[in-house]
Amino acid sequence: MRTSEHDGLNRRRSSTLHYQTFETPPPRSRGRPNSGQSRSSGTTSYQQDEPDQQEPESHSPLPKKQMAVLAMISLCEQTAFNSVSPYLPEMASKFPEVEPNLVGVYVGTIATSFAIAQFATNYFWGWLSDRIGRRPVILLGTILTAACFVAFGFCRTLAQAVVVQALMGVVNGNQGLVSTCLGEITDRSNQSKAFAYLPVLYGIGGITGPLVGGLLVFHHSPWDSSKPNPYPYLAPNLMSAAILVLDFVLSFFFLEESLEDADSLPQLRRRVRNFFSWLWQFTSFAKRARYVQPPHPVPYRPIRADFADTADDDSELDSASEASSYRENQHASLTAGELWNRDTILLLLTYLIFSLCNIAYNALFPIFSQAPPPNGRGLTPSEIGLSQGFSGFVTIIFQICIFGKLRDKMGNRWSYRASLFGFVVAFLLMPFIGYKGNDSGGISGKTALLAVELCFVLLVKTIASVGGLTSALLLITNSAPDHAVLGALNGLAQTLSAAGRAVGPFVSGGLFSLSSRIQPKGEALAFGVFAGTSFVGFLLSFGIQGRSLEDDGWESDSDNYKSDDDEPDS
Repeated sequence: MRTSEHDGLNRRRSSTLHYQTFETPPPRSRGRPNSGQSRSSGTTSYQQDEPDQQEPESHSPLPKKQMAVLAMISLCEQTAFNSVSPYLPEMASKFPEVEPNLVGVYVGTIATSFAIAQFATNYFWGWLSDRIGRRPVILLGTILTAACFVAFGFCRTLAQAVVVQALMGVVNGNQGLVSTCLGEITDRSNQSKAFAYLPVLYGIGGITGPLVGGLLVFHHSPWDSSKPNPYPYLAPNLMSAAILVLDFVLSFFFLEESLEDADSLPQLRRRVRNFFSWLWQFTSFAKRARYVQPPHPVPYRPIRADFADTADDDSELDSASEASSYRENQHASLTAGELWNRDTILLLLTYLIFSLCNIAYNALFPIFSQAPPPNGRGLTPSEIGLSQGFSGFVTIIFQICIFGKLRDKMGNRWSYRASLFGFVVAFLLMPFIGYKGNDSGGISGKTALLAVELCFVLLVKTIASVGGLTSALLLITNSAPDHAVLGALNGLAQTLSAAGRAVGPFVSGGLFSLSSRIQPKGEALAFGVFAGTSFVGFLLSFGIQGRSLEDDGWESDSDNYKSDDDEPDS
């Protein structure tokens, strides 16, 4: 087993797919077997020839350098995207065409334009990354998103804000690609540790983003406080763009390509040129856009021989036999039944509900907090930003100190179910927190009680969001039956997530605006609707039963059933 960080990454990337020269059935278990995992019966002949080759179960070393680069990408993007929510309700209320009692609807419209655009393009970015590589797609999305943030700071009408947010959604599909890269540079022995860091980064971004958005809003000119600032929301957007430019520079120099077939791809400059050539052909209605093609046809990969002593000694003969196998086994592709089984369908459906409820809560909270009483709580952008920063701090503490131990005992599936139920609780509690008091002489008792209640509800929601996101990413990665579809599956998951994010802000904003006509406790309408939606997802999650979705070595005495993928190999 290699110990160096760089070798650990190369081992993941250069694992050669060895095919038998005789007919063998494909494995029925999902995921990517690692060096310590038992092989299917298709490799029996190989093991009989090499009886001493069996390895004990062991954990592969984490590729820390590449994980640090991916962490930096996630942190920068989360900081930028989270910087918008503290000032967005106030920004929308100042647009000339926005009516004061419909602010929630227009905030939802702006957020929905981003999510709909991302929904329409997320799968495309995943598909494209399978052809030209993960790295160029991430770099392109990062720099274009930075340009969109600069433009958003200059928006002075609702139409401008909607268009810029839509463009921002079109050009950015990096969240799904980061998950894909993590799945490719790790295996099932160490992926839970790698994926556990993502919510920590989201938590840090949940602190830095709202602080940037809440504290850098200047209603008066920074150089002359007597004059109004024509672009009061420009400073947080410029800061977000600068962070993304820094992200682009560091990614350009340090991010390595994780696509398994990257060695056969042309240089980055040529890939980018070919992509734009393909885009020109596609938009000019060419009969067949030829430039963006897979490096070679990728059939279903039935056997992976991950022996430590053979991973380093891949010979020319192996490569030649593989090329021959690619040509001779075009018919051995993934069947629809292997990809679209009960667990995968329910997982994607509940992930859609999870994303819908998560974004609905994130959209409702600033609208509810900023709105005047009795339906809202009358908080300022800085107070909203500080409360969201508290949520980010809780995310870090929970993920580092608590969640890993809980997940080891509960497993991915039960962690996911518990998170969906946590959303139910958080939605039901939020409309019943108290109101601000008269703080002219300092913080009043009512305000202090409001802060305590608000922090408790945000604590429940944050724990549900962190646990659910980590478990969902692991479940989606483990549900991929083969590397060849991992990018597309993550792209599909992010597409469904974007669909939830498209519906959530608009519906939640509309329901909250409607609640202003209902007294008393009209604000409970919007929160109650999404509490019920979360409960439906919680019930559906019990249909996700595949043991192969768990990490290696995880056992539960309660698993007395078998899932679609738990049948013994023949």
